[in-house]
Amino acid sequence: MKKQIICIRWGEKYGVDYVNRLYGMVARHVTPPFDFYCFTDTFEGLDPGITAMPLPELDCDMPNVRQGIWGKSRLWRSDLGGLSGPVLFLDLDVVVTGNLDAMFEYGDPDDVILTRNPNTPFERLGQTSLYRFPIGKLAPLREEFLADPQATAEKYVFEQRFVTRRTPGGVKFWPKGWVATFKWHCIRQFPINFFAPPKLPKDAKVVIFPGGLNPIDAIEGRWNSRSTHMTPMEHVKAGLRGERDGSMLRHLRHFLWPTKWVEENWRKDP
Repeated sequence: MKKQIICIRWGEKYGVDYVNRLYGMVARHVTPPFDFYCFTDTFEGLDPGITAMPLPELDCDMPNVRQGIWGKSRLWRSDLGGLSGPVLFLDLDVVVTGNLDAMFEYGDPDDVILTRNPNTPFERLGQTSLYRFPIGKLAPLREEFLADPQATAEKYVFEQRFVTRRTPGGVKFWPKGWVATFKWHCIRQFPINFFAPPKLPKDAKVVIFPGGLNPIDAIEGRWNSRSTHMTPMEHVKAGLRGERDGSMLRHLRHFLWPTKWVEENWRKDP
């Protein structure tokens, strides 16, 4: 199977450095040859190894909803930049920690393979931070979405739920352990999180960061961009003063030490 990796960037939430960093991680963990494409509205500053592709039109008004990254629907079209065959999509804020070759070998080329979402254990829900699909396989979803974007977004809330439930022929999932979710699989349970930094699961090829905690937050030891790293005692005192989001127990669970292995892997250079 040809190794094709794609990502998408629009707006200013993630700088071009995120794309270059992702390319660097992929280059270290995929056996050549491979092709790396970025569908983007800004070509300037990209690494020479990246093939910049024009950002496909959304072809509708963005749904007025609080959750769901429905701009990813641009990638579901059958004429995606002249590409064909399976492509591996990665979000810009993932951390690649192991060899990705098996992700091009697993399953059938016609499969749509998602990361399993651990946040909803009683729902067979996929996660689109990292998934593989053949170009054109999701075109029926794009047509369904464009027929009524607002109603579709309200019904399914997240585009990943829409992909999970509406993909023709259904979806498959990566083998257990290949993809780790930082909040679920890496941050240690309270009170161990006060004494040990987040761990890197031994079989993880990629660590994903849904839910507002990004790699830079993990590196600096904070729960999100609105918080700062504190010592354990400072964190406890802040919670007792009421400087917390939710209950005291929730606040204590949100303490984490700076994560060195994220810093070591989340880089552009070889």
